[in-house]
Amino acid sequence: MNEAKVAVKRALISVSDKTGLADFARQLAALNIKIISSGGTSEFLRKENISVTDVADITGFPEIMDGRVKTLHPKIHGAILGLRDQHASEAQSHQIEWIDLVIVNLYPFAKTISNPLASFDAAIENIDIGGPTLIRSAAKNMGWAGVIVDPADYEKISVELTREKGLTSATRQQLAAKAFAHTADYDAVIKNYLLGRAEVKTDFPAQIALHLIKHADLRYGENPHQAASAYQFANDNSGVLSARQHQGKQLSYNNIADADAAIACLREFTQPACVVVKHANPCGVAVAEKIGAAFQKAFYADAKSAFGGIVALNRPCDKQIAEALGQVFVEVVIAPSFSPAALSLLATKPNLRVLEFNLDAVPVDILDYKFIQGGLLIQDQDSKAITPTDWKTVTTEQPTPAETAAMLFAWGTLKHIKSNAILLATTDATVGVGAGQVSRIDAVEIALRKAGDKARGTIMASDAFFPFRDSIDRIANTGIRAVIQPGGSLKDNEVINACNEHGIAMVFTGNRCFKH
Repeated sequence: MNEAKVAVKRALISVSDKTGLADFARQLAALNIKIISSGGTSEFLRKENISVTDVADITGFPEIMDGRVKTLHPKIHGAILGLRDQHASEAQSHQIEWIDLVIVNLYPFAKTISNPLASFDAAIENIDIGGPTLIRSAAKNMGWAGVIVDPADYEKISVELTREKGLTSATRQQLAAKAFAHTADYDAVIKNYLLGRAEVKTDFPAQIALHLIKHADLRYGENPHQAASAYQFANDNSGVLSARQHQGKQLSYNNIADADAAIACLREFTQPACVVVKHANPCGVAVAEKIGAAFQKAFYADAKSAFGGIVALNRPCDKQIAEALGQVFVEVVIAPSFSPAALSLLATKPNLRVLEFNLDAVPVDILDYKFIQGGLLIQDQDSKAITPTDWKTVTTEQPTPAETAAMLFAWGTLKHIKSNAILLATTDATVGVGAGQVSRIDAVEIALRKAGDKARGTIMASDAFFPFRDSIDRIANTGIRAVIQPGGSLKDNEVINACNEHGIAMVFTGNRCFKH
């Protein structure tokens, strides 16, 4: 590859995003760089009184088929792709003049499909063909040509062209790498759109191309010695990175992970609900007729664990909740909106991160992703909902209507607690959470310790089967009168017998809800 600096004498410009283009093009013209363009870009530049040569004047062929075909011509691509030290005579014989710089960004496919009313035909018309070909041609021939796909690079390139009277090899390689990433992302968005359409829906594809855009560099990762950044899936406004931050320090890596967990759990509920999360586990969840009552029950389900946690609401945050938050320490509060009085009160705690988030935003992708070393695990989201018709009572004792309601509430929360998970709950609030333990009996012990005397009258929910009867024996004298669990253990009969001995009702759901 040519490592020498390349002088830029001719530049081809064809862009959809014209941000900063007029100033950049004037700077090119001031450096005596001849500008070639077509279509809307050519019209735009002429309106800015910038001299332009039309692509058609070079090719001798007009734009055809509503502009679908204009730059796909040997006199354009030969001018970009030719190796100056090998193909000069061939270019001369075909009257091809080199193009040294290509400035292209693509039809706004992603923006088009972000509109829910956009038709399939409109989406397809916004698949760029000539643009990616120009970009890849210039990027491939980085030894002799430069390529710009991002208006943010205009100033840097203008400075280099002025100072160096050309583009250095290092700059051309950097631009080429960015260009290939740009076209790869573009193709990934198109592929994902087509796979997501019902008429061509498939199972997990043989290849995955993820399209993410850097959202922000973070102060650090899970620990201060780890560097970190946050990336957002293109055209997906359903996650915490789309929240509007009213105040507070920048969200940290751990804040984002915890907020994501809180939002996922909160989406289980349609009635007014509050979820308190600490270290990605719900430590308090409650529902009520009014959001203020839900907040009080959720926060004080385990106020000790809630210290320094995240509070998420699915109804507007009002003055009363803001006053209560002013008396405790939490890192983040999330709600669909905040009253002016609430914002005024929260502003007295300037380090508190206040996020306004639209819970109604529908996730673009309903898959869960987990990155592992050298690979990626993908699964469907655990959206399985259960009803009493789905489960089987396996004990002599039958659950009461209140216990049944408590089981239904608990199961929606249980799915969001790290395994092994045990949850003690009433009909509308969590009471004790045992999360992330390597043995189920340990999770039971922690949940009981968290609940204390409040365990009496609750139900116990388990995310997987009980391998032994020891957990049932442990709750025998606690006032817990009903258990919900998947079933499926080799020792199910022993567990059922233990419940019968202690007068405890138990149902099997037939569905596990592990979360690792």
